[in-house]
Amino acid sequence: RRGCLSRLRRTSDMPRIESDVKLDFKDVLLRPKRSTLKSRSEVDLMRSFTFRNSKHSYTGIPIIAANMDTVGTFEMALALHKFSLFTTVHKHYSVDEWKEFGAQHPQCLESVAVSTGTSEADFERLCAVLAAVTQLQYICVDVANGYSEHFVHFVKDVRQKFPSHTIMAGNVVTGEMVEELILAGADIIKVGIGPGSVCTTRKKTGVGYPQLSAVIECADAAHGLGGHIISDGGCTCPGDVSKAFGAGADFVMLGGMLAGHSESGGEVIEKNGKKYKLFYGMSSDIAMKKHSGGVAEYRASEGKTVEVAYKGPVEETIRDVLGGVRSTCTYVGAAKLKELSRRTTFIRVTQQLNTVFGNDS
Repeated sequence: RRGCLSRLRRTSDMPRIESDVKLDFKDVLLRPKRSTLKSRSEVDLMRSFTFRNSKHSYTGIPIIAANMDTVGTFEMALALHKFSLFTTVHKHYSVDEWKEFGAQHPQCLESVAVSTGTSEADFERLCAVLAAVTQLQYICVDVANGYSEHFVHFVKDVRQKFPSHTIMAGNVVTGEMVEELILAGADIIKVGIGPGSVCTTRKKTGVGYPQLSAVIECADAAHGLGGHIISDGGCTCPGDVSKAFGAGADFVMLGGMLAGHSESGGEVIEKNGKKYKLFYGMSSDIAMKKHSGGVAEYRASEGKTVEVAYKGPVEETIRDVLGGVRSTCTYVGAAKLKELSRRTTFIRVTQQLNTVFGNDS
């Protein structure tokens, strides 16, 4: 009887637990190393990539504003372009709004992507936008669950329709799916399920993957095929951005860290003499009511809405993030951002901060 029970436990349809521990940004610090750098000003944060499938070349600082309608706005794109940063513009702008933006700011089009879902209506709208603004070179195919066959087929269809455009696609968290999407035609894979500050996927579904381990494993898979990845979600401070780059991310996408600014979507609201802006996940009740008429009866909301203290122009936040990453590079001896992952050694920790006076700054 024991033998039968033992064999039963080994069958493939039984649940299993992976033996190695997966880590998040909060679980590690970077070990400092000897450096010849004298100043943060010596650090070069610019990266240059040539993408596997589109053959398109990119040069810039590979930090990206997320394609949320409270972050990925035209106003944000203009502000970030001045710093050579990138913006995935949310998918709810009309074709006419895209035409106007392209006509008024053609220089900015090299550092933005048009976002799309995977419905037939989304595909038609994508085609219309790219026909209207021919200078656009980047497409972001974005869904919460990048593991469906429909999603892979959609990426293939987009690649067939737009063979020379650079395609970002996600989100996934495992190497095998990264490889499948790259082979389907994507150039840059978005990595992250559940780490975002207004994402409730892990709470509602129990599904997810600690972001640091996801980035390490997915970067390894992508780079083996000549592809690239974006670490999407989980960054709470400039140090987390550095950890994502140190883990092998080619790009780092920010949502919550860019929320609440003048360039962020939404109106400023006042409460008790203080100013706030709403920030919400794109699968939240408020987002689906705004764009889809409400939450469909067969699904649950997987995002929340928060009031973020109004921060003014995004420029100061960008300088803070870039300054933090430069400082990381000086601590580990990386003269260029592209050297950071080679100079990174992570140390597992149980505590990162001295919180005797709080941990807000």
